[in-house]
Amino acid sequence: MMKPSSLKSQATQSDIGVYNCELHIKFTLIEEKDALSERDRLLEILLEALSCGTDDFLEHTEVNVRAHEIPEVEASATVRRQLIRLRNSDSLAS
Repeated sequence: MMKPSSLKSQATQSDIGVYNCELHIKFTLIEEKDALSERDRLLEILLEALSCGTDDFLEHTEVNVRAHEIPEVEASATVRRQLIRLRNSDSLAS
């Protein structure tokens, strides 16, 4: 017979998936010229602008989002390790 904590752990595991996601956004942005020179800084600015919602400095002209679940074995080693850590932390909390 399975212990209740084992059942809870299994339910938690089935609620977690690994996904490949694509986001294509076309927009018009008003921003300082030097802020767009570094790729990482640009991504940070865009994510912040998108998460804050519509404002006078960002206009969406096209947005396409796709996400699909992939088998865990197809994920990178880094993602699989993080998934194991997440599952282990859930079972320790039970």
